[in-house]
Amino acid sequence: MKYIELGKSKLLVPNVAVGCMRISNMTEYEVSQFVDTALSSGANFFDHADIYGGGKSEEVFGKILTPSMRENIIIQTKCGIVDGMYDFSYEHIVNSVDSSLKRLNTEFIDVLLLHRPDALMEEYEVARAFSHLKESGKVRHFGVSNMNPYQIELLQEAVDMPLCANQLQFSIMHTPMISQGINVNMYNEQSVVRDGSVLDYCRLKKITVQPWSPLQYGFFEGCFIDNEKFPELNDTLQRIADKYAVTKTTIAFAWILRHPALMQPVTGTTNKDRLLQCIKASDIEITREEWYEIYRVAGNRLP
Repeated sequence: MKYIELGKSKLLVPNVAVGCMRISNMTEYEVSQFVDTALSSGANFFDHADIYGGGKSEEVFGKILTPSMRENIIIQTKCGIVDGMYDFSYEHIVNSVDSSLKRLNTEFIDVLLLHRPDALMEEYEVARAFSHLKESGKVRHFGVSNMNPYQIELLQEAVDMPLCANQLQFSIMHTPMISQGINVNMYNEQSVVRDGSVLDYCRLKKITVQPWSPLQYGFFEGCFIDNEKFPELNDTLQRIADKYAVTKTTIAFAWILRHPALMQPVTGTTNKDRLLQCIKASDIEITREEWYEIYRVAGNRLP
């Protein structure tokens, strides 16, 4: 397992994060086996959110968390999404963290992300919440999710600690933050800058990009692996996977990790075998030619 620094936090993390969004319906035994599988491969970074499973994902994770295990894992969670709106108020952020701490059965959270941009964000109110959480020892590092450069700049202007991560949708089948950089000054659809060049911004500011839905196409429409809608892509992934003696899932993650931004993709599976396939990508480095071949076969044209 390869490790990277999360932003400028000085926190070393595995370059594949274990997503816990779907563990809410698992038994404590199943979650324990799932976590043990991840840890046995060096994947000790677990990504949560207060809304996953209506809080049940954090809760079942907390039930299997022991003091000795807590010493060896990194917990990230997110807050800010509520029914029908987003809420970055001081009260909501602080209360959300207190609730997550209780559900997770821990005294501190390693990394807290703001889940989706709040149009009514008051940056100094967020800063006050972050300072309180930092000084009280409840949260050690902070970041954002789904934010563009100016939203991050506005927030960073107020907070006195570096924002270490930005969680963004990215996969072989969702590449706008790559494509707009390839199609500079073109009239085609892929040249449209939809995110303010967020990938280049995060690289410049040393903010780690955490791709979510790394095996998905569309907005949670489905997985592209072994999907009959994408036969050419799957044939290509299989051929490259055979070369490295791994699976198509591993190559899909390896494609993300091949980018020099040093991203940290977040897994979305509860299947232990597939989880290991995702983690295996940490050891695989595909070639430049293979990276571009996969990019093209996914439906992207080079100008």
